[in-house]
Amino acid sequence: MQIVLSPEVEALVQRQLTTGKYKSAIEVILAALQLLEQQEDIYQGRLQELQRDALIGQQASQRGEVVDGAIAMSQIRANLRSRYSSSEA
Repeated sequence: MQIVLSPEVEALVQRQLTTGKYKSAIEVILAALQLLEQQEDIYQGRLQELQRDALIGQQASQRGEVVDGAIAMSQIRANLRSRYSSSEA
């Protein structure tokens, strides 16, 4: 199987080779694929985390455990002011 790289990707591979960190284009491509795999793992983990958080929020809402957005923001600002002012003391 032969892979044809676009000029932009080929230039990127060449730049990586000139750093001396990689000995061949294959090493550059393998490193890139490893990073892609790591990124996908992180994204998948984060997506599951967000889905879990959304479910928790939905369940709290169904139980009536919600706070009006304006009130919540007001409480957050007050907490931040309190933390900021106590750290100056």
